[in-house]
Amino acid sequence: MLEQHEPRLPSPRELKAQIDAERTGQSFVFWRDGAGAQHIMMLSADRPRVTIGRREQSDIALTWDQEVSRTHALLEPVGEEWTLIDDGLSRNGSYVNGSRIRGRHRLADRETLVFGKTRVVYREPNSPGESQSTVRPVGLQGSIPLSETQRRVLIALCRPIFESGAETAATNPAIASEVSLSVDAVKGHLRALFARFDLDELPQNEKRMRLATIVLSSGLLVAHDF
Repeated sequence: MLEQHEPRLPSPRELKAQIDAERTGQSFVFWRDGAGAQHIMMLSADRPRVTIGRREQSDIALTWDQEVSRTHALLEPVGEEWTLIDDGLSRNGSYVNGSRIRGRHRLADRETLVFGKTRVVYREPNSPGESQSTVRPVGLQGSIPLSETQRRVLIALCRPIFESGAETAATNPAIASEVSLSVDAVKGHLRALFARFDLDELPQNEKRMRLATIVLSSGLLVAHDF
């Protein structure tokens, strides 16, 4: 049976690395090793295949995960799209979004691949699609509806992180200036957003960055929003 894996929010530095990779427009994958450090691998069409396994020689070497087979699975491009291949070589199977894969599976942006106990997230920044007015944040069930004003506040909050890799979110006056609201109105919208994202119990100085991290990690905001 597939063990459930609770994703961990990235640190500001890890989030910046993901955003930098996304800006290239090139597909990539990221995962955490046995010590919890984030790794990113860029995928290019001229790479014939990417091997995944417990062997040190694997392109994605999950050496710490004893539930991963020595030769486990492959990532392989077909035209301009990437696919996951598991032809039965792995002992415990490969999963995409909780479903076991047998044979070849075409990957879509933000799909979660699981090998043993390790989560690997596939990103395809140039995939078609519009950003949505709802988000399913890490650790919460269902989607959270957002008003257009709340969405504009979130864009302004996250702009310094997305555009310049800052490790702090925008201040209330900066948000107010961008969205043409008073500072008090911005504070009211942020209080509502903290409540919706279940962040009320956090220290006040942590809420803003945690909210920005959830929003950028979830895919609610994408490059063209900025």
